[in-house]
Amino acid sequence: MRILVTGGTGFIGQALCPKLTQDGHDVIVWSRRRNPEVAAGVTTIQQLDELTGPNPDAVINLAGASIADGRWTQERKRVLVDSRLHITGKLVDWMRAMETPPKALISASAVGYYGEQGDRIITEDTTPTPGFTHDLCVQWENAALKAKALGVRVGLVRTGVVLDRDGGALAKMLPPFKMGVGGRLGSGQHYFPWIHRADIVAIYQWLVENEQASGPYNASAPNPVTNAEFTRALGSVLKRPTLLPMPEPVLRLLFGEMSELLLVSNRMMPTRLLEEGFEFRYPELKPALQAILG
Repeated sequence: MRILVTGGTGFIGQALCPKLTQDGHDVIVWSRRRNPEVAAGVTTIQQLDELTGPNPDAVINLAGASIADGRWTQERKRVLVDSRLHITGKLVDWMRAMETPPKALISASAVGYYGEQGDRIITEDTTPTPGFTHDLCVQWENAALKAKALGVRVGLVRTGVVLDRDGGALAKMLPPFKMGVGGRLGSGQHYFPWIHRADIVAIYQWLVENEQASGPYNASAPNPVTNAEFTRALGSVLKRPTLLPMPEPVLRLLFGEMSELLLVSNRMMPTRLLEEGFEFRYPELKPALQAILG
């Protein structure tokens, strides 16, 4: 297939693009950077009108400013929303102008769609709790869903916390844990919807290639753990103590409203993926961490 990828230089895209090319797909990355570093065999463009040759068969939309970089000031919130809506809107407008648009748009979303859910299991049908992350994800998803009117199959990937050693949340956690000063956050009883980067890559590829797949999919491992359980597992794999908790008031003082990312409880299950036959390579946390950290 010919696949256009936005956000191809980000944490997920850096693993997804080489996997797609290795499996024989023709990958084009749309990036605002000039000559970004991407996998061998990947074509890069800075504007959609630079695209030549046949129209793409599918689009994977990963673009959006990192939600964990900096406090959620009003200006930062605008950046988070606009960076997602702008690119997604441009993609849909581009498709609308085509005589034959791509068959599929697989667009990123996030577990933040659901908001605080406590201990209850989250499926794709769970009623969300209002809040900034929910509003952000709803606007993002609705922008992508406009492609349905063009006959495009739309998949929405509500992503958990993606784990790998060279980026994302785990890379930020590793320094204090390696020094033996890591610990649970707050009470540690809030659920942590994790996923190995190899599995999120496989999910995007599965959604692109599976012509029956559409609508929202929870993209996290089928065995979510609490923050305390994650902390113990990471300490065990690193062979380091995890005795220094970070109290919730300190987190709120340090990060402001963004501390929600660290304290919200989301016991998310990949219900639709499991029902429709997707198989996780890393369904359990400790083997996933051992594979990442050696």
